[in-house]
Amino acid sequence: MTVTSSPETGAARRRAGIMSQPYTATTIGIFALIAFNAFETMAVTTIMPTVSRDLEGFALYALAFAAPLASSVVGMVAAGAWSDRHGPAGSLVTSLGLFTVGVLVSGLAPSMSVLVAGRVVQGLGTGALIVSLYVVVGVIYPARLQPSVFAAFAAAWVLPSLFGPGVAALVADVLGWRWVFLGIVALVALAGLLVAPVVPGLRRSDDGRPPTPRSRLVWAALAAVAVLGVELAGSRGVALAAAAAAVVVVALRPLTPRGTLRAGRGLPSVIGTRGLMSAAFFCGQAYIVLVLQDRWGYSPGAAGIALTVVGVVWAGMSQVQARLGERVSSETAMRIGSAVLLAAVIGLWLTVRLDGPGVLAGAAFVAAGAGMGFGFSRTGVAMLAASTGDDRGFNSSALSIADAMGAALALAVCGIGFDLARGAAGDPFLVVFGVAIVCAVGAVVTAARTPVPVSPG
Repeated sequence: MTVTSSPETGAARRRAGIMSQPYTATTIGIFALIAFNAFETMAVTTIMPTVSRDLEGFALYALAFAAPLASSVVGMVAAGAWSDRHGPAGSLVTSLGLFTVGVLVSGLAPSMSVLVAGRVVQGLGTGALIVSLYVVVGVIYPARLQPSVFAAFAAAWVLPSLFGPGVAALVADVLGWRWVFLGIVALVALAGLLVAPVVPGLRRSDDGRPPTPRSRLVWAALAAVAVLGVELAGSRGVALAAAAAAVVVVALRPLTPRGTLRAGRGLPSVIGTRGLMSAAFFCGQAYIVLVLQDRWGYSPGAAGIALTVVGVVWAGMSQVQARLGERVSSETAMRIGSAVLLAAVIGLWLTVRLDGPGVLAGAAFVAAGAGMGFGFSRTGVAMLAASTGDDRGFNSSALSIADAMGAALALAVCGIGFDLARGAAGDPFLVVFGVAIVCAVGAVVTAARTPVPVSPG
């Protein structure tokens, strides 16, 4: 196996940081790619209530978030297989193309259903991008620098967090929400130019290893369709939605390390912790802007401030865990992060239940970001530590699949619960944040099982 980017060797590289000469171009390219993806997330989350009202598609609100997460699984599996065999260069380029097409379709959508279709295509590109970047980190950077790289992933969210919600709200108000999507295309082009110098060095010679079985792509597609089916089936009965959820679980088994679904110790629980933390947090992120507008009368721009602060806090706590380095193990960081996340979503639920001030709801969501910043980044470090050159692509894919499918499935359940509660004259936001609490409890349990078992003798 040959990757043309040279590994770290010698005393100089042992002292090098992620912005030193051997890594400068790669770090800048990765930062740009994460940043434009972050801006899209912040901007679209801010304007989605407006989009749903304008397209008269509020019934598909949760699906607009779940759809790209679900379809990203297919992109993740394809990118993991491609990277293991040929290196991450090709999947990086393809992911940018798919993302661009999806954003254009969403921006020009005449109806909510077409917008959801565009989000599906966009998700394919996002999934391939994230896995490709994890493989790049494992190939290019030594283990001692990987916590700093993942902290840079979080830091790349700072500027989009500071300006994304406000800019999106302003553009939507002055020019219309479509220009938020169309403007993102320019950011994709800019990121592509920045990452272009890195791509040729990431190609891998074909060393004759067998291709990844096509069955994995079939399982990924089945899992994605089943997740979307959970919410769509919810309108026809909870039993049908539960059957679709069971299909998701079956489809995930061959896409993750053995023992993941039963929270086996070590790598399986690292994967599980990633998925459950993602599920809990993104239930909050998808609905925090909506609840602040609906319950407390905030404007889109004012409600988006919660997204701004949480992005900064997430990045800040990620820097803290990176500076602590080996003084705090990845397993400890995941346990602390998941516990903080659980306390935060409980606080958010209580604020809604007791009709507390909106600022307190926003503060609880910000605390959830602190937990994610401290523990979530370490799931990537722990995964790479348990991987080899032969399975790094598969494990990177599995980690990202857990991330996306955990959030997508939780959001689908939130969508069903939201509609049922609203139809029964209940409080739909209590259901949504209740789902987040259940997921956070699961993350605390799996985080306690992440230490790798020590073989006797």
